[in-house]
Amino acid sequence: MGNQRNLVRALGLGYVIIFVVANIIGSGVYKKIAPMAAELHSSSWIILAWVAGGVITLFGALSNAEVAGLLADTGGEFVYLKKIYNRFFAFMYGWSLFTIIQTATISSLAYVFAQSLNSIIPVPEILGSLQHFSVGGVFFPFQDFGVKLIAISLILILTFLNILGLKSGAGLSKAILYMVVAGIFTIIVFGLGSSEASLSDVFTNESATRASVSISSFYTAMLAAFWAYQGWVSVGFIGGEIKDARRNIPRGIVMGVFVVIAVYLLVNLTYLSVLSIPELEQVHAAGNQIAAVEAVRSFWGTGGVLFISLLILLTTLGCTNASVLTGSRPYYAMAREKLFFSGIGKLNRFNVPSNSLLWQGIWASLLVLSGTFDQLTDMVIFAVFIFYGATTLGVFILRRKMPDAHRPYKVWGYPYVPAFYILFCVSLFLNTVVARPREAAIGLVLILSGIPVYFWLKRKYGNAEVPDENKTMD
Repeated sequence: MGNQRNLVRALGLGYVIIFVVANIIGSGVYKKIAPMAAELHSSSWIILAWVAGGVITLFGALSNAEVAGLLADTGGEFVYLKKIYNRFFAFMYGWSLFTIIQTATISSLAYVFAQSLNSIIPVPEILGSLQHFSVGGVFFPFQDFGVKLIAISLILILTFLNILGLKSGAGLSKAILYMVVAGIFTIIVFGLGSSEASLSDVFTNESATRASVSISSFYTAMLAAFWAYQGWVSVGFIGGEIKDARRNIPRGIVMGVFVVIAVYLLVNLTYLSVLSIPELEQVHAAGNQIAAVEAVRSFWGTGGVLFISLLILLTTLGCTNASVLTGSRPYYAMAREKLFFSGIGKLNRFNVPSNSLLWQGIWASLLVLSGTFDQLTDMVIFAVFIFYGATTLGVFILRRKMPDAHRPYKVWGYPYVPAFYILFCVSLFLNTVVARPREAAIGLVLILSGIPVYFWLKRKYGNAEVPDENKTMD
């Protein structure tokens, strides 16, 4: 153990905010307004869903920030859930991250990157004769195989870049994020300032506002919004590499989520001011169109299509990179405690968990072949909210178990804010089972497949727990 390498605390508050925003702003800001329009048929309800999704995400972030401030270390939720509950529940979270939550997120983002590249430089058809080959009539691995190969290539390239060191990956995320935010605000300014835009019509000139919207359809629409907000928790995964983690992680999470909520409301108001609800519904029905592209086309023409396609390319590149970088750390933390395969708990000469990065990249590449973008994202949201709710419940549990512990941050609105968020997580879980049974079933199978793996690891390693030299936290 004396020669074992340790993670280095090299990132300050600025990088924490960058990672929060970079992990959130991905494909959802461009794509998800179309399926929301198909569910709600109303601009007013769409904006309300974005606001509700943002507020609920903020409630979750505020609750998570208290736990993160108390327990911040490499591994994020894995470390928190082990302290709140036990090793088994923490393993189930880590296994779910590996099988679906983090890896399917990486796959989804890389897939949108490849679709955007295909819209600029058409990808030749590969293995077209196998397009209709399926696994159980659910998975079509060779459908759009050329696009999928590009997505896989992106995942593997970013994986190897991050294997070369933390600063390499962090610097790339910072540079890309600045360009993405500048691009999005360019769309907002020119979109709202164009002759095609009419903000007054967004809320006043639509018959659909008189239509009734069921609770189930609103929840289903929020699945789309939550995909766009997904990713804020990932910064906790690199807690062992953040300076003064117990102060900077809570502050970075809250500040980052506020920034994203403001950006999302502005950009979606822009889309709705230049595209009608029927036009957005047509985008969703087409299947291969992106709402943001059609919105920019309406006021900038073909030149605008090239601009937005390049922006989507850049955004998904940055978000995929941030997801690759942060996602590998929980598996490293698990392996250090004999809760994952031993080789994953080693650092390379650049002090990054290279084996963890590599296996994450391989599985994420396989998931690219498994499904469509919306299928993958619905599975992610279904699975992740199970553990978001469990972490928020930990606010109550830790206040009982550790009443005198120093808390750099205490959740605003306690106990109402965390209680509301827990109830929402339960209701979202139940609604997804009813409204998206296939995605819920696949998600549950992947999560529960961790049970035999846990007992196999327990039999192999016993109850041994490797001391972590990084336990001394700021």
